[in-house]
Amino acid sequence: MSEEKEVEEAIVGSFNEPTDQHEEKDASRSVFSVKNLLWHGGSVYDAWFSCASNQVAQVLLTLPYSFSQMGMLSGIILQIFYGVLGSWTAYLVSVLYIEYRSRKQKENVSFKNHVIQWFEVLDGLLGPYWKAVGLAFNCTFLLFGTVIQLIACASNIYYINDKLDKRTWTYIFGACCATTVFIPSFHNYRIWSFLGLGMTTYTAWYLTIASFIHGQVEGVTHQGPTKLVLYFTGATNILYTFGGHAVTVEIMHAMWKPQKFKYIYLLATLYVFTLTIPSATVVYWAFGDQLLDHSNAFSLLPRSMWRDAAVVLMLIHQFITFGFACTPLYFVWEKVVGIHDTKSICLRAACRLPVVIPIWFLAIIFPFFGPINSAVGSLLVSFTVYIIPALAHMLTYKSASARRNAAEKPPFFLPSWTAVYAVNAFIVIWVFIVGFGLGGWASMTNFIRQVDTFGLFAKCYQCPPTPSSKHH
Repeated sequence: MSEEKEVEEAIVGSFNEPTDQHEEKDASRSVFSVKNLLWHGGSVYDAWFSCASNQVAQVLLTLPYSFSQMGMLSGIILQIFYGVLGSWTAYLVSVLYIEYRSRKQKENVSFKNHVIQWFEVLDGLLGPYWKAVGLAFNCTFLLFGTVIQLIACASNIYYINDKLDKRTWTYIFGACCATTVFIPSFHNYRIWSFLGLGMTTYTAWYLTIASFIHGQVEGVTHQGPTKLVLYFTGATNILYTFGGHAVTVEIMHAMWKPQKFKYIYLLATLYVFTLTIPSATVVYWAFGDQLLDHSNAFSLLPRSMWRDAAVVLMLIHQFITFGFACTPLYFVWEKVVGIHDTKSICLRAACRLPVVIPIWFLAIIFPFFGPINSAVGSLLVSFTVYIIPALAHMLTYKSASARRNAAEKPPFFLPSWTAVYAVNAFIVIWVFIVGFGLGGWASMTNFIRQVDTFGLFAKCYQCPPTPSSKHH
């Protein structure tokens, strides 16, 4: 155990040594400075806020829709199940990151002004083919993750101001979200992560309390699940909910002591349960099967200052989440064009702008708030944050020597390598069959149905034909 601790401390000591030591000295000199308070984050608490804030955003508004598709009991059970699975694979990612850093330390590799990313960890541990697979899945998932945030912005603001259609709002918020190019790295999301979690907490409890006070609508029914296609569509949205750790490596890299990350994602998930389970349960209890045609929970709650406040806070949070999902894409693009190690914020911002354009375009093509979450969950999240980390861990430690020299031994609650392998194998098989197979079939069937009903480039998805929006 002491040898393991020594390895961990050695890793941390060499972690971006010139920059991180400077930051910690600066922090000790000016703990109460405004710049340090708002801008320089690298503590365990910063990582927890980042994980909890990034894990649940607009999906809060679609979980009641998922409950209507699959029923309340299945919804609660699968939230807990995928929350635990997601926490385990986030733990695996953190272990592989520490292993990668440990091996690179022995080669005297410096990562000054360089942010390590998941595909580089796969490359260092398993070779170029795994790098290509990791890069493809991770970038595609993050691309559509940012697309979903843009779609959610347009969907939400419409409930405050319906004078403009959702497509126009997408144009506007695309321009607003493009300003995230000026945020250098995850170090600089300290205040945003803190505020973001406060915003989702308010929204979740607003949904819970407002739905409870509203009471059940007249003639409410709770028939779900009625069709397999709806059941597995809802299940993959929940899989998507707890698959937000595509940015785990970047969050770890922003920490001063990344070896302390191991259980942070689990602690973040436990807090997220207090937001997602009560809100989805009570909204579904109040509105029942009406949610099948209302993927955004805001659409069923009456207009009030409390709802408007929740909408505004979610808009701000979606801006933050857009930045979280897009920052790793910015890093990849910087490395492609060769300016990743520059210190000029303006040069990096100018270089990053082309990344936003395809995101903007895709959000206008596929404005299907709700169904797109399930499609992304089944086709991308299933591999990116469940299957690939589990397989990568199994292959990295397949030899006896690799297990013997591992920088991180199996956790105290699962001390056997055989047990770790068994859990990983279960995740790979379960997620491939249920998440990717059945979930992919269901979510794509539902997604195609939305395209057939509303068409690509839909001007105002699921908008009611009100006097103020006759063109819908």
